[in-house]
Amino acid sequence: MTSTPTYRERLTPSLWILLSAAVVAPMVALVFVRVEPTMALAIGAVVGFAIICALIALSPRIEVSGGELRAGRAHIPVDLLGTPTHAVNDEARAARGQGLDARAWHLIRGGIDGIVTVPVNDPADPTPVWVVSSRTPDRLAAAIVAAQVTQHTPDR
Repeated sequence: MTSTPTYRERLTPSLWILLSAAVVAPMVALVFVRVEPTMALAIGAVVGFAIICALIALSPRIEVSGGELRAGRAHIPVDLLGTPTHAVNDEARAARGQGLDARAWHLIRGGIDGIVTVPVNDPADPTPVWVVSSRTPDRLAAAIVAAQVTQHTPDR
């Protein structure tokens, strides 16, 4: 079993969310402008930069490696998963909305259209399915299937 990831993705915020967060910089600068205008610009720039960095650094990762699917802080062995399905556009909207099982474990991010649905085949697990956002849902589904095949293939 290799620990090299076969798939890795970070669900970073969209450009519009990052631009919206950058609007905080001039607001912070306005608060301090009466004290010292130059310091106000510096503080605003630092706060804006810090917020954007935090949004990127704290965004969840999806990874398939070492026989496990990791989505955010959660992880599950691929042996316990069924065949994944992926969807985009209208199918993905339905899977995230009215088609979303209330018992499902999900990692859904706004601004990311694709979705991968993976059934859980563990009878002891009360979660019937994982629903995960992905910018490349077809690649994520293929990586899960490849990891499942690798798990069932004997070493030579």
